[in-house]
Amino acid sequence: MLVHSPGEFSSAAPHSLKALSVRFVIALALFNMTSVRAGRVLLTLYAIKLGGGPLAVGMLAATFSVIPVLFSWMGGRWADRFGARWLLFLGVGGSSSGMLLPFFWPSLTTVFLAGLLSGLSMTFCNVSLQNLVGQMSRPEQRSKNFSNYTLAGSISSFVGPMIAGFAIDHLGYHFSCLTVLALAAIPLSLLAIHGGALPRGTGKSEHGGTLWHLIATPGVARVLIASSIAQVANDLFQFYMPVYAHDAGLSPSAIGVVLAMYAAASFVVRFVLPKIIAASSEHKVLTAAFVIAGTAFLLVPFVKGGVLLGVMSFMIGLGMGCTSPITMMMMYANSPPGRSGEAMGLRLTADNLTRLFGPVLFGMMAASAGLASVFWLNAVMLGSGGLFARTGGRGGKPG
Repeated sequence: MLVHSPGEFSSAAPHSLKALSVRFVIALALFNMTSVRAGRVLLTLYAIKLGGGPLAVGMLAATFSVIPVLFSWMGGRWADRFGARWLLFLGVGGSSSGMLLPFFWPSLTTVFLAGLLSGLSMTFCNVSLQNLVGQMSRPEQRSKNFSNYTLAGSISSFVGPMIAGFAIDHLGYHFSCLTVLALAAIPLSLLAIHGGALPRGTGKSEHGGTLWHLIATPGVARVLIASSIAQVANDLFQFYMPVYAHDAGLSPSAIGVVLAMYAAASFVVRFVLPKIIAASSEHKVLTAAFVIAGTAFLLVPFVKGGVLLGVMSFMIGLGMGCTSPITMMMMYANSPPGRSGEAMGLRLTADNLTRLFGPVLFGMMAASAGLASVFWLNAVMLGSGGLFARTGGRGGKPG
């Protein structure tokens, strides 16, 4: 099993310093993701306010993923070579400054440009922060720290849209842009004050192989497949569960409760995930997660009532809540020495590609074969993901 040392603190560094550093990284993630989530809700609603229809909103959603698809892998290489601090400055600063465009020049064009810059933040910040969590964690702490990282994402997904909504109601769309900018000032200040203590890059231009060598590293391709399948399942739940629940006759408030059950389950399972992994292994837990979620997807078309749909949503949340932290730690553990950032960036590239094309392909299937086919095919994909996880290579217990 590989234990990564390039760019990490010395093994002689005090344990308290390492723990403090991981908390610092998670705090950066929490504040930055809250800013980004608030900004995306604001931009989407602002586009509608400016006259954008469903097509414009769909295109705006796609712009959020364009830059991550194009630059996540390269951002990981830069993180390995130059370290995370300046990439984080670039990501947070680029995204937040983009909110000034619709503030000074309100139009659909500037909203789309701000959306592209929002993708810049998610690209450089996500890959850098995820890699830092792996670098600053002792092997036995990795599951706990990656779980806490994803918990920060869950909190930001709840707080960010709420802040955007209240800001729009009380300040209007125009000045809400400055609210998002103020949120981004928090991680920028943290980086300015403490960013110099973050691990530095290797400073090398060579990374020991090409992209294809990285993909061919034992375990990497399997993690990519498992992570992509999980991303598709997550997106399809968000897109098609509301549609199915509406067709089943549920009220908007009941649909909201059904969706909330998914978020609640994801949040809860991430609290206990380190203990579950300690008692088993990453591969076994990931396999069980795919099976639980896949079973629920299989049963959804047979369920109509709000209570049972809430139960199915909770089951899917239990499974999907495990996949993100586990695939992060498995990718880090399987990455070659000195290329962990690149590996994490490659995982994000694969996830964003599926985010771009998955809903479109499944939408075509739903239109031709019915909505039930989406849930059933998703169940088959999750079952396949469970097989990949069960037979995976290295990365079971980093150490």
